[in-house]
Amino acid sequence: MSEQAPAAPPADRPAVSVRPPADPPAPPAPLLTVIGEALVDLVPLAAARTFEARPGGSPFNVALGLARLGLPTALMARLADNAFGRILRRHAEAEGIDLSASPAAVEPTTLAVVSMDAQARASYDFYEQGTADWQWTAQEAARVPAGTAVLHLGSLASWTPPGDRHLHDAALRMRRRGGVLVSYDPNVRPGLMGDPARARAAVEPMAAAAHLVKASREDVEWLYPGGMEEAAERWLTLGALLVVVTDGPDGAHAFRPALPPLTRPGRDTEVADTVGAGDAFTAGLLGGLVRRGLHTPAALRGAASARLAAALDDAVLVSSLTCERVGADPPALSAGRAPMADTPLTPADLCFRDVAGGPSPDRRDRDRDRPPPAAAPSGATRP
Repeated sequence: MSEQAPAAPPADRPAVSVRPPADPPAPPAPLLTVIGEALVDLVPLAAARTFEARPGGSPFNVALGLARLGLPTALMARLADNAFGRILRRHAEAEGIDLSASPAAVEPTTLAVVSMDAQARASYDFYEQGTADWQWTAQEAARVPAGTAVLHLGSLASWTPPGDRHLHDAALRMRRRGGVLVSYDPNVRPGLMGDPARARAAVEPMAAAAHLVKASREDVEWLYPGGMEEAAERWLTLGALLVVVTDGPDGAHAFRPALPPLTRPGRDTEVADTVGAGDAFTAGLLGGLVRRGLHTPAALRGAASARLAAALDDAVLVSSLTCERVGADPPALSAGRAPMADTPLTPADLCFRDVAGGPSPDRRDRDRDRPPPAAAPSGATRP
């Protein structure tokens, strides 16, 4: 018996098209928690003796930068129930920052009066006696949100008593968990810390609790007679996996145990001022590490130099763009850029927001086709 051909489908039945399998969804972005002070900067305006009150404080600025890069961000800051405290709270909430672990403080808000030198570098006079940022309790500092993958802390709250010891305990608990990356920026203020020996005694316990320590060249040269090499060696010996020293227009230097230093160049920038530049660098660096899956202690320990260099380049870019704005006003991720894309950031990926919250056109097209700097060999410096 001869075989019969299979019956054709009825004419009125539509043909079934088979779609190729969809790409798997991108993994959810991890939660980054920032703990420390939230204060108000009084920034000088063009008119003599005229200042504008702007949200500030290094940890607040880092949280702002992370949120604008599209990353889930929680801020633990003691926010006062006064006019300045309400400014800080409204600003953070408008940026999508989670404040559920931020204690309500009865003390007043810390103020920082900003001065600029001829090179637009900022210095600060602080009004900090008895203010909210230093009064942490053990219970408040223990409220690190569940699911935190990266904990960043530092600046004045990390070395100002009486609350500093509770922030240290929080960092140490996170480090001992094993899977949480702890990041620290001492943000040195010589006028408040006294002398370098006293400052080192305050900074080094925090550095020992961190996997990543970031500081400016000015910070480390004041803290240690041997400058950034001595600081890096000391902090690595204490247990850090990565020490990053920012170097103003000359980029940044990264130090790791038993490996040669890695230097990334700066970018040409028209500087309006440097307020918040270091904090924008920290946000850009943490964001760059997260996007490349380098936000666990194990991943950071084994990070390839090229991937670490790309994260540093992201940080340099975010910081340099911030310097083109007055005050701590870091760039936001443009609508077309996925927050967890692991390709290098370019100027086209970033924009600034106007007062209405939309993108500002002054950055969208400038340097659009300018590539990031090519990888530099270990130990190279910018001419």
